[in-house]
Amino acid sequence: MAYQTIDEANKAVVQKMIGSAPFLTDVVPAHTVIPELTEHVLLHAGPPIKYENMTDPMQGSCVGAILFEGWAEDEQGARELLENNKITFIPCHHVNAVGPMGGITSMNMPLVVVVNKEHGNEAYCTLNEGIGAVLRFGSYSDQVLTRLHWMNDVLGPVLSKALKTMDEGLNVNVLVAKAIAMGDEFHQRNIAASLAFLKEVAPAITSLEDVSLKDREEVMQFLADTDQFFLNVAMATAKAMTDAARTIEHGTIVTAMCRNGENFGIRIAGMGDEWFTAPVNTPQGLYFTGYSAEDANTDIGDSAITETIGVGGMVMIAAPAVTRFVGSGGFNDALETSNNMAEITEQENPNFIIPTWDFKGAPTGIDARKVVESGILPVINTGIAHKVAGFGQIGAGTVNPPIECFEKAITAYAAKLGFEA
Repeated sequence: MAYQTIDEANKAVVQKMIGSAPFLTDVVPAHTVIPELTEHVLLHAGPPIKYENMTDPMQGSCVGAILFEGWAEDEQGARELLENNKITFIPCHHVNAVGPMGGITSMNMPLVVVVNKEHGNEAYCTLNEGIGAVLRFGSYSDQVLTRLHWMNDVLGPVLSKALKTMDEGLNVNVLVAKAIAMGDEFHQRNIAASLAFLKEVAPAITSLEDVSLKDREEVMQFLADTDQFFLNVAMATAKAMTDAARTIEHGTIVTAMCRNGENFGIRIAGMGDEWFTAPVNTPQGLYFTGYSAEDANTDIGDSAITETIGVGGMVMIAAPAVTRFVGSGGFNDALETSNNMAEITEQENPNFIIPTWDFKGAPTGIDARKVVESGILPVINTGIAHKVAGFGQIGAGTVNPPIECFEKAITAYAAKLGFEA
């Protein structure tokens, strides 16, 4: 379809996001939905990157994934595979997926499946591991590997069976609408959404007669303990929404934001699959006791897909409780942030109403033109990883994309339209 103006195209792109109908339908082994995931292939977060340019936490995650899959017997064997180019890397975004922090995903890891029933596409994300020593921050200890195998053998299959007892799966828009009214922003705070998810699946899990009582109890306890469990569902949901909108292939609305520790990358609707990158920033925020900015890794992960659909840092006002956690002040700072985000977005999302913002909808559809014209950059809420693999999360904060990403995208789109520089 031809659009007369960029504004008209942008409105159509955002309407396709807002009109999405994402449903969580299953949890499956990654290779069953991503055929590219075969032996010695790993997915990673962010735009394309070489192994040697990955930061230590992402490299550590690669080691852990190789050990989980049994492609090597020990760390030395895993690093030999990596350093001798025996592992093929693919960005998660290139295969309908997203991954938190390092984003490292291998063939047998369980993925949530979110189906956009309005537009017919699917998106995937790994399951949230909880806190502490976890693969996504680069840990690969026996404890981490044991948990990953439990998630593969027990958690994933139990959730799959529970979701299949529901006629359509779980309507994610409904869960998000409930939780945003309860103080979640879906990047750093998912407590309400995770509890709402548990409320929906608990009856189904307890009724699974072909699952042992021990497994059912362990799954229920894990879900009750994992406050950030819903983040990964939100990420797959956002990916399903933005991938549907990308099919319009016109306009300046941002359809992906992600980072790999080396570069920040964005896509805009009118430029399809092309990445526009610039050196990534380091998050600013609060650190756990014993850590400081000197310990922080550069920005990393696909979780900024949440801000791309208008939640996360975009709706800081919805979650004033999180503002102190990410070091951004209090209610007034949260209000200012969301008001600024409204300046660079196309419209409000009526599906995600925010009571603390006078019942406005979430500011949705970042317009790269408005970012360049105003100089206002999207605010991304994020965890802060230690720069050394194995330490895990050492704080939380906010980060901005480099404005060069948006400038490059607008310049490229102008050239595509035939405008001279």
